[in-house]
Amino acid sequence: MTAIKINVNGKELSVEVSPDMPLLWVLRDTLSLTGTKFGCGMAQCGACTVHINGEAIRSCVTPVSSVAGKKIVTIEGLSSDHSHPLQKAWIQVNVSQCGYCQSGQIMQAAALLRQKPKPTDSDIDTAMRGNICRCGTYQRIRQAIKQAAEVKQ
Repeated sequence: MTAIKINVNGKELSVEVSPDMPLLWVLRDTLSLTGTKFGCGMAQCGACTVHINGEAIRSCVTPVSSVAGKKIVTIEGLSSDHSHPLQKAWIQVNVSQCGYCQSGQIMQAAALLRQKPKPTDSDIDTAMRGNICRCGTYQRIRQAIKQAAEVKQ
């Protein structure tokens, strides 16, 4: 166990964990931030997506030691009151079915909109292709991203 300093959702924290512990488990088990989900454990499904210094990453394969001193944002840090344009659009478009993948989907979409404020369908498909929705709500996800992009303009 080692004390590792991390910044999560704007708070400077120190966690006593193994340096090779995946960030996902630090967030969920150590910090009780359970919005980030475990899906596959191999960075294949996107359920564990968070932002590190503004970039979407898969927290299930990211050792906590590699994010020391970097800014980590989870779904809880995107907006505490669901006022982020993506969160609003997700609700308005009724994207969720089971909802399990949605925090990862939203975090990936937020990174996309930061890079491309007016994404095309192709941009959306490319950016979101690593996030799996077993309920198949891909058309509504695309619609919500476009709606959020319009609000952000």
